[in-house]
Amino acid sequence: MSSQALTTDNENGSSRPSRSLASTAMQNILLLVGQLNYTWTNTESLLIYLIGGLARVDKETAIVIFLTLNTTRARVDLVERLAKMPKTDPELRDQVLDLMKSLSKESALRNKFNHCIYSFDPDSGRGATQLMRIFDDKEEIKYGKVESLDDKEIARIRKSIRSITAINKQIWEIARTHNFPV
Repeated sequence: MSSQALTTDNENGSSRPSRSLASTAMQNILLLVGQLNYTWTNTESLLIYLIGGLARVDKETAIVIFLTLNTTRARVDLVERLAKMPKTDPELRDQVLDLMKSLSKESALRNKFNHCIYSFDPDSGRGATQLMRIFDDKEEIKYGKVESLDDKEIARIRKSIRSITAINKQIWEIARTHNFPV
């Protein structure tokens, strides 16, 4: 039997297949992961303003520096190093380092959902992720750790989106307060 059931369209009386539980669950998860990625990308791009302000360069130069560094880790490392320079006000240094620590913490969840395979049970709609990493130890390798996409995991994604949004607002506040090039 198909995982799609027939329903009646109340407006015109025609029958059409309804979405399976798996299809609906998959769409909801992918929309949520898309929101996580959008929020992340938007916030990571604000590192341009921190680079510009901390390095005391114009926005265009900061953009070139940002784009030259092709990983989040490299960009965060640069911002942290610039914040640690002696010319940086200690209060600003602490704010920036705290934000970079928070941003790095959120990157783990984002990376998980960008580097996994998704699967959904066609009958129950329950989802799972399979990580696409190899873990080596002395005697064997392990790969493809499977984790459930349960309510707890969905709550973690939503919490991360809220945290990244808060980081975004704090970066904007720093940029405005310190007249960084925006």
